Amino acid sequence: MQQVTSKSSGKQNNVLPFIPEGDFYFTKGVEAFQKRKFDIAIKWMKKAIEQKPADPLYKCQLSIIYTEIGAYHAANQLLTKVLQSSEYVDCYYLMANNYAHLGLLNDAKKYADLYLEKQPEGDFKDDTLRLLDLIDIEDDEDDWEMEDEDELLIYQETVFYHMENLEWDKAIPLLEEMMYLFPEHKITKHDYTQALFFSGYQAKAIELEINELKEDPTSLYSHTNLALFYYTMDNHKEYDFHIQTLLNVYPIHEQQKLRIAVTLSRTRQHVEAYRRFVLLAKPKVAGHPSYFRWYALSAYYIGETAKAELIWQEGTKKHSNLTNELAPWEMDT
Repeated sequence: MQQVTSKSSGKQNNVLPFIPEGDFYFTKGVEAFQKRKFDIAIKWMKKAIEQKPADPLYKCQLSIIYTEIGAYHAANQLLTKVLQSSEYVDCYYLMANNYAHLGLLNDAKKYADLYLEKQPEGDFKDDTLRLLDLIDIEDDEDDWEMEDEDELLIYQETVFYHMENLEWDKAIPLLEEMMYLFPEHKITKHDYTQALFFSGYQAKAIELEINELKEDPTSLYSHTNLALFYYTMDNHKEYDFHIQTLLNVYPIHEQQKLRIAVTLSRTRQHVEAYRRFVLLAKPKVAGHPSYFRWYALSAYYIGETAKAELIWQEGTKKHSNLTNELAPWEMDT
């Protein structure tokens, strides 16, 4: 302990110098992360790593923060460095998760299998098995989509056009045909309920979607549709339930990510919607006019007006039908 004299008062104050160690910074970083203050969490975690550069836990936690903000490559670079200097097995699961988010399913499977091989009863065992199940489903969907692709694509493109132009009466009969011809293509059912709802058959649409949800309580498409339906009907209690479910979901498939982002924007959850849009792999979703329409709207409402205008201009260049619309924020007023 040392004594410091205050020049202004002439009094002596006892001062205990405090030099924080890594654990202090790590704790602060975790607290900031739990409060979703990611910029602050990253700063604290980097300080912790400076204090204890050999501690793999600190670097793994920083990688988790990077994953949360969508910086998947940065997260994996950090985890690769950890594995170069230690055998911290959790890294394999974390890397598998990041590769899955990037759509690199072969790499994701490779690291998930490595994790189970090295730690068959590890803390992330259940998460890894779920991830492998998702990868298998994704592979199955890709294989199935190769079959009857031409016919299905014709239907999809036609339905897509009608729905984007709010031509529900033209979309409904085509969707009914698709449900008969391609019963395994589950998304068609959810497009059908949306077309029904906006054609005025709200009760029927909700009933069908609730039945779908009973069969599959984790159905992303049921939750997005029901959130939108209940929001439109001012049923805030039911809307809150479904939107809260979506706020906790971070899908692997880019089209599913887009569906959540659009739903959040359409129900005025603009801050979270914008964050989801930023994380999307644009080349995979730019074929959807809705990407530009709702991304621009959310950007506008969080104060990114210049970016909103750029997004909208890009959308109108790519999709000529958007030139017939007012800018989203003008239609929303």
